[in-house]
Amino acid sequence: MPQKASGQVPLRSRRAQLLLVNSFTCGLEVCLAVGTTYVPPLLLKAGIGPVLGLLFVPLIGSASDQWRSRYGRRRPFIWLLCLGVLLGLVIIPHAGRLSAFFSRGFGSMNIAFLIFGICVLDFCGQACFTPLEALISDLFQDVDNCRHAFSMYSFTVSLGGCIGYLLPAINWKQTVLASYVGGQEECLFSLLLLIFLCCTVVTLFVKEEVLVPPVELRDERALKDLPRPLSVRCCCFSGHPLRLLFWASRIVLALRNFCSLFSRLYSLCCHVPKVIRRLFVAKLCSWMALMTFLLFYTDFVGEGLYHGLPMAQPGTEARRRYDEGVRMGSLGLFLQCAVSILFSTIMDRLVTEFGTRAVYLASVGLFPLAACIMCFSRSIVIVTMSAALTGVTFSALQILPYTLATLYHHEKQTFLPKYKDVKEREEVPKETKPAFLKGHLSSANGHREPLFSPLPAPQASDPSLCRASPCEVSMKITGGSELKHPPANRGICLDLAILDSAFLLSQVVPSLLMGAIVHFTQSVTAYMASAAGLGVVAIYSATKVIFDKSDMAKS
Repeated sequence: MPQKASGQVPLRSRRAQLLLVNSFTCGLEVCLAVGTTYVPPLLLKAGIGPVLGLLFVPLIGSASDQWRSRYGRRRPFIWLLCLGVLLGLVIIPHAGRLSAFFSRGFGSMNIAFLIFGICVLDFCGQACFTPLEALISDLFQDVDNCRHAFSMYSFTVSLGGCIGYLLPAINWKQTVLASYVGGQEECLFSLLLLIFLCCTVVTLFVKEEVLVPPVELRDERALKDLPRPLSVRCCCFSGHPLRLLFWASRIVLALRNFCSLFSRLYSLCCHVPKVIRRLFVAKLCSWMALMTFLLFYTDFVGEGLYHGLPMAQPGTEARRRYDEGVRMGSLGLFLQCAVSILFSTIMDRLVTEFGTRAVYLASVGLFPLAACIMCFSRSIVIVTMSAALTGVTFSALQILPYTLATLYHHEKQTFLPKYKDVKEREEVPKETKPAFLKGHLSSANGHREPLFSPLPAPQASDPSLCRASPCEVSMKITGGSELKHPPANRGICLDLAILDSAFLLSQVVPSLLMGAIVHFTQSVTAYMASAAGLGVVAIYSATKVIFDKSDMAKS
């Protein structure tokens, strides 16, 4: 069982650490919000970044749980993903120059560089939130303090989104910065680089608790790190054929490890606890409803309320009405962020007063009501106010699922009984040990038992042996436990990564289906109708979430 190198960090110090972590969260969200405004809509809706996230975010979460270093378990992965964010911020505004430099005589590569920059920024930015959330959960394992911490986290995410959506509206060509770096995009992305670098440096001062491996594991690693005999080490480079054979074996090993990633991903997805699985389904349905609204709301306002045409020629009346509708739709999304900020500040009080179940169900239930109003109303004021109300659902999805996941891991004995630590699961009472191991134990009166004892005969009346596999039959006969335990030491970052996968998946599915639905119905109102329908499904799935010990007993 890994041990903490130092005691628990005091609460006041942890709140200071939370301020540092959330300052980085705000900067990251600002960069993602601004970066997506300069992305062509077709590339944004293609969902390349979320697909990569679905493949690698669970692996990153699992690796973070098992990582041991002097810098902690979370920050090394945060810093690595920050490099990808910085790379994307450099490539997107300079895609044209990079294309001109690398595509001499080979045609334009502008789109290729732009797609690469978008994918790197989107994937690394979204994946970076998972170790961030795990770091917050590590600092605040108490349920009440954890809920307050994630309320502040949701506040900074919404605040970063507001700032990110407002920055492109500023005319940076008329600022002092333009005389040094260039035009609008160069100024804006240079400012983003400066902001993100400062926010990344802040994470150096976060005092993450370092977990130290047990003594016996450190001894095993020390033995592995001992230098091998000189003859063995030199034989790999004694001749040219042996050197080629050595590097070929290394390449084959690397390829095998890469292929094992997919089997590792399959194993992680198969061994999901029931409480996490129900929470994942509820969050997936809720985010699919909300993401359908977020992705297509401006199109709905521009075409459905202002009767504009996005494919009309610039300067025409139809195009002018559509652009005006898009601007009004952007105002609705801005108000949604403002409501989310406000609701994040009072979330802790609401949960204390009414309970997690009531607040979660009310927040999820408010969304289909707002979507239905948008379907039937043709008043731009009513539609905008309904769009603002969806910020309540947005804030709840940023706080409560992570609070529940922290509760599950804080009380593993109740919510995750199959995923207790290895030491707890290996403490089998003496009388339940297999009979053939009694020779290794001393009896109560100090005499040694015989090395081998006869195996007990299986009971003929045990019906489970008829349906069990040969391995299970062998375990039952020898008195051992059934092979029902998955791998131990399940860390919280893995489960948070699974919950974040629901958010990533919710970006892909609506993008693939909504185009066909609108084409079939010949009405953009289908966007809001689909969001309302998914919201109803989200309410049903939310009722299946396990909120406390009484729900666990009923299930």
